[in-house]
Amino acid sequence: MTALPRQLTRLTNATLPDGRLVDVTLDGHRVARVETAGASAQGAGSETRTPDSPASTLDLTGHLLLTAPAEPHAHLDKALSYEAIRPPMGDLRAAIASWREYAATMTVDDIADRAREQALRMLGQGTTAIRTHLDILLGDQPLRGAEALVRVRDELRDLIDIELVALAGPDVPTRDIEAALDLGVDLVGGSPHLAQDPTADLTRLLALARARRAGVDLHTDESLHGPVTLDEFARIVAGWREADLADGLLPVNVSAGHCVRLGTAPAAARDETIAATVAAGIGVIANPITNLYLQGWGDDVSMPRGLAPVRQLLDAGARVAAGADNVRDPFNPLGRSDALETAMLLVTAGHLTIDEAYGLVSTSAREVLALPAAGVVVGAQAELLAVRGTSLADVVANAPADRFVIHRGALVAESSTSRSVASPAGPGAAAPAHPLLADPKDA
Repeated sequence: MTALPRQLTRLTNATLPDGRLVDVTLDGHRVARVETAGASAQGAGSETRTPDSPASTLDLTGHLLLTAPAEPHAHLDKALSYEAIRPPMGDLRAAIASWREYAATMTVDDIADRAREQALRMLGQGTTAIRTHLDILLGDQPLRGAEALVRVRDELRDLIDIELVALAGPDVPTRDIEAALDLGVDLVGGSPHLAQDPTADLTRLLALARARRAGVDLHTDESLHGPVTLDEFARIVAGWREADLADGLLPVNVSAGHCVRLGTAPAAARDETIAATVAAGIGVIANPITNLYLQGWGDDVSMPRGLAPVRQLLDAGARVAAGADNVRDPFNPLGRSDALETAMLLVTAGHLTIDEAYGLVSTSAREVLALPAAGVVVGAQAELLAVRGTSLADVVANAPADRFVIHRGALVAESSTSRSVASPAGPGAAAPAHPLLADPKDA
């Protein structure tokens, strides 16, 4: 295995989701050419090329080439803490209580070590951009999470793009949020729906963001039956957008995570709020695995499921993305750090098509995060994931571990597996030719 990262200039024999077999030429961070596999070698309609070195060429025979996932809603400061905490299973309030008790014992190094490990796990699975929330902690060291995540972001900046959101609970002083922004945190976050006065806390957080001209990504209405703040959120942000456009300014990036309550609202109210959200330009980030885990604990008959109404949002033209949210912490004891897991849940729980589901964790996620367009398109950023498989359905269903991950045109992660399965024995039974009995790399 060649040392990584490794800058690439050529990807050969890659299968696209539409079934085409292509060669892809990279020029630094961008895709320069996409052509039928073998066309250049045969001189078919392309100029004479200088041969690429073997080290800069990657043969993707048997792999599906996709736009790399972007994770729009992570909690790297919490990730991988489940084994240390061993929290009781339960709903959002129970998870918050368990986390706060443990967080009081954490050091900057502890947070940084887990966050770094989790970010690299996600990179190994194919995610090349992460937006992570980080708690502004209570007590005399409120910026431990911010200090840790700024450190990890800087350490990994050549391997993965990381954006930081200051997650401030209703009891966190505004001065501590400002201190986190001064430290290098990118966006204002929070969870107004958990406040005694949700509208007051929403107004506080948005006023701070507006004063700092910072982006916003709020945890929004993360309950099945609780308060609704998304409508007021949209009303305020729509005013920002109108003012910025009138002044010739690019509106700041604004997102609402979870929006579970929107999924249980009456249809008329839901559709009215969705229309306001679209008009305000707010990106909605669904988080299926964590909300399926946290919501519905109080209902033992016809248990409702916690999920933003992704179908209605898409049909209304909303900007929609989906994330894994928590991974192996009190808010979700499981998770594979794999965007294909999120895509699968969007199909089974959200009733999206497979193409729509993968779009929400890749191209749409990048759009909601205001990242440059990426994918196997000339001129796009070379943020790519190659997974062994024959189709998008095959890849989302099986989540093969055999992968190549490309960030800014460089190979930054690769993995391969082998499998041996015993042949069935019986009267006259010869070893049958069956795909499950073969090493996947020999396919």
